[in-house]
Amino acid sequence: MFKNEKMLTQTQVAQWKKEGYVIVEDFFTADEAGLMRAELQKMIAAGYGTNVATDGDGKSASNTSVNLQIQGIRSKSELFRTLPYLPKVKEAINSLLGDDVVFILDQIFSKDAGNGAATGWHTDNAYFNTEDVTDGTGMWVSLHDANKENGTMRVIPNSYLREFSHKRDMGSNHHITCKHEIDEAEAVYVDVPAGGVVFFNFGTAHATGPNPTENPRAGAAFHFATPDLVGSESFWKGGYQDLLTGSDKGYGISETKHKPNFSVWNTSKT
Repeated sequence: MFKNEKMLTQTQVAQWKKEGYVIVEDFFTADEAGLMRAELQKMIAAGYGTNVATDGDGKSASNTSVNLQIQGIRSKSELFRTLPYLPKVKEAINSLLGDDVVFILDQIFSKDAGNGAATGWHTDNAYFNTEDVTDGTGMWVSLHDANKENGTMRVIPNSYLREFSHKRDMGSNHHITCKHEIDEAEAVYVDVPAGGVVFFNFGTAHATGPNPTENPRAGAAFHFATPDLVGSESFWKGGYQDLLTGSDKGYGISETKHKPNFSVWNTSKT
């Protein structure tokens, strides 16, 4: 386990730094993606998650479509709790952000087969309020094969170089959107097999589409930032503040008290 781990190439790192995103099709193996799907099903069976899709009023849960959001997944799954601490994840994040990294957020959006709802265009910086969007990155992990037909993630290259205004997305009970400033012709589809990943900085505009297909599709999102960003006065104060690697730069950010249990990623058990 954890031999020959996937690391980002210099070319991939350079793309993330220049264009604001990079797609890694085989970051997690098919077996690892299977473990994540099994954990998702356990969480759904336990009643976790909220349908954040509405039918246009921005308040009431939709009766016709589902965008199931499960927040704080580390408290609900040992597998997902351990994921940010996997050697290949830490090495990838270090190659993008440097040696000093803080883990700040995790969640899943699950789109039901046939009636999965979209998540509208937005930037993470609209929520995080950072001064330097390149000091943070999201890592979106596809739990199923993801493509244009089932509403995979799409991103706008170089969009972090401009600012977007956001307003309430009335198709969600709490989301905001910048779709009124987006040119869909610029979008790149994250067409990846299960286990594929896209990394994107906090200023990169992104969205997912509806899932009208006969199979479900879900994505898990993890967010990381530098201590300087997390310690700034303007930065969002929700989520976690767990030092993942390196130094906290004097901001009083502590390492997690939880010791990662890497044995839960043993795919030979499946």
